[in-house]
Amino acid sequence: MESGDKPGEKPMMTREEKQVVEEEEMEEKKCMLYEAYNELHGLAQEFQTPFDAPAVLVVGHQTDGKSALVEALMGFQFNHVGGGTKTRRPITLHMKYNPDCDLPLCHLVSSDDTNNLAIVEPTVATASEQKSLPQIQAYIEAENKRLEHEPCQFSAKEIIITVEYKYCPNLTIIDTPGLVAPAPGRKNRALQGQARLVESLVRAKMQHKEFIILCLEDCSDWSNATTRRVVMQIDPELSRTVIVSTKLDTKIPQFACSSDVEVFLSPLACTLDGCILGDSPFFTSVPSGRVGTGRESVYRSNDEFKQAVSLREMEDIASLEEKLGRPLSKEERGRIGVSSLRLFLEELLKKRYMDSVPLIIPLLEKEHRTTTRNLNEITQELSNLDELKLKEKGRLFHDSFLTKLSLLLKGTVVAPPDKFGETLQDERVNGGAFTGTDGLQFPFKLIPNAGMRLYGGAQYHRAMAEFRFVVGATKCPQIRREEIVNACGVEDIHDGTNYSRTACVIAVAKARDTFEPFLHQLGFRLLHILKRLLPISVYLLQKEGDYLSAHEVFLRRVASAFNNFAETTERACLEKCMEDLVSTTRYVTWSIHDKNRAGLRHFLDSFAGSENTVASTTAVSQDSFGPVMNEKNDLKPRTDVKLSQLASSGMDSGAHGIQTTEAKLVDLLDTTLWNRRLAPSSERIVYALVQHIFHGIREHFLASAELKFNCFLLMPVVDKLPALLREDLEHAFENELECVFNVTHLRHSLGQQKREMEIELKRIQKLKEKFKRIHEQLSSIRPE
Repeated sequence: MESGDKPGEKPMMTREEKQVVEEEEMEEKKCMLYEAYNELHGLAQEFQTPFDAPAVLVVGHQTDGKSALVEALMGFQFNHVGGGTKTRRPITLHMKYNPDCDLPLCHLVSSDDTNNLAIVEPTVATASEQKSLPQIQAYIEAENKRLEHEPCQFSAKEIIITVEYKYCPNLTIIDTPGLVAPAPGRKNRALQGQARLVESLVRAKMQHKEFIILCLEDCSDWSNATTRRVVMQIDPELSRTVIVSTKLDTKIPQFACSSDVEVFLSPLACTLDGCILGDSPFFTSVPSGRVGTGRESVYRSNDEFKQAVSLREMEDIASLEEKLGRPLSKEERGRIGVSSLRLFLEELLKKRYMDSVPLIIPLLEKEHRTTTRNLNEITQELSNLDELKLKEKGRLFHDSFLTKLSLLLKGTVVAPPDKFGETLQDERVNGGAFTGTDGLQFPFKLIPNAGMRLYGGAQYHRAMAEFRFVVGATKCPQIRREEIVNACGVEDIHDGTNYSRTACVIAVAKARDTFEPFLHQLGFRLLHILKRLLPISVYLLQKEGDYLSAHEVFLRRVASAFNNFAETTERACLEKCMEDLVSTTRYVTWSIHDKNRAGLRHFLDSFAGSENTVASTTAVSQDSFGPVMNEKNDLKPRTDVKLSQLASSGMDSGAHGIQTTEAKLVDLLDTTLWNRRLAPSSERIVYALVQHIFHGIREHFLASAELKFNCFLLMPVVDKLPALLREDLEHAFENELECVFNVTHLRHSLGQQKREMEIELKRIQKLKEKFKRIHEQLSSIRPE
């Protein structure tokens, strides 16, 4: 016993022993930290919990030495390296320090179970198979050769390998395919396409904000931003980027003087355009040569390979000092060699892990609260699986659903317009556009609120307003002379012409062909708007917690009943509108089509007054198609005689007026009744009458269609749907309650969900407590 030590007391530890104990405690805490993160990642994969994990993403051009650098960082060879394109799939390596593994213990995670996930930890319950290093290398080479002969020569699906080794750091590294810089020209199109594909793949990987980007540059002049050009498109400030200059052993002989080496080792801040991690680039060299027993192999074991990497690092330092003519400083030595880079990355990732611990604890607590709430809801659902409670829930849902429908028709702002609203342009695409016989659409910008995202009653009102705009602006289609002549026909008692009948025949035919498509378009549009009420109502119910999320069969029943009601009601309304259109275009009633007879009389009087002279002179000069071929020559003298006698008879002005009217009537009859040669005046009369009748039909059709759709499509949603939907549900409750709610399947499903939720809750609770302990321990040892 040493002097100063009292009996029963432990001897005082020396400074070296304390340092060893502290290092062991620190190592133990580090292992606990990584173990906790491994469990965390496993929980994230199994229960889709959104936790991000730090990782190192290696990015570089072809032949920059990416794969060789990754092997040097790990301390053993496994990859397919060489000139040209070798890596054609990203390779994710989860490296875990294990002092008991004298040889690398590797597992190849099944690609069918990873779902192309960026981070999969060894504890994740995925299919994996233990492989030797030669087997993993053979697998990677086979995959690269397979892709080389396929049309798409690269794949974003990762090869995931987990490694436990006593010489590897706790790192997750993702090796990406090398970027390609093809020559321009049409003959290099294939290579240019591959370059775009690889760059797109690498850019997608760099989008993960939690990844540290290891940017490899194989150049002697930092002004040449080859890989940085791509990296800075995602990380402009290089705030999460570590720059590494590879193949240092080949660059040192290129420098002619020490000043070139100084600039290369310590580039100006403006040259790198950002605050890079580590404040300066790292410089590495990896010796060439493969590990194996073959004739071409240089190293017989991975231990020889690690020794060669260390020797190469010492030789690079010696060469640099010789070029500089001075020894390297401690800071400069800290940036030379694979060992310095590996230490820096491990410390950086450890810091990221430690910084994330305080953030993960609130996330775990939130997940714990959410899981507890879900578990309580499932337990409540199980307790409610009896006949009376299910019926009551169904009736309550029925009432809540109808309340939301009514609210949407009356107007509300609870549902977000950016999610559920439609602009007029969207509405035309999804619900059909109003298109006339000419195939043209009314400019949507002229419709009120066309650019607003509407739903419910507001959208219904806008659609009806567009219908009024489009139909109200519809003009009578062009009338051809052939149509007028064909519409004249032959009467059953004489072969004269009846141009008023001709005008009616043409007008009703044009009106029916023009307006019938608008009815179908309006019905389809309004049906689309009504059907959109269903998902919006469901959203409002979910928002208020009234949605029966576990009863999909019942909800499908309600949705089917609502959609069937809307479709049936739309068809019935359309039939009523078609009946009205048929009656309006079947028989011309002047009081309806022209509002009143006075208006028609005013129209005819104004037309006759303007056409009087033309009609009189034209009637005398037209050829007749009557039974006597020279009737034209006979009519003219008789007419002239009567008119001359009337002019010279000396009768009073009243008698003269009567005779003049009779003469005009004779001329009109000759032009319209006895004459089949279509005179310009007759054509104008028919055209004007058709226009007048068409516009009368249009006004009646527009008012009638809007009224009927409001009464027989919109109003039934308010006054008929509740009773019909309740009747359908009550019938289902009485006759097929088991099928409607699928009670047996639901009980089994809820029971399974409850068991899984209880397991998840226990794991989250355990993980939360573990991270709290880690946080307390790290807080006590973390340097200020």
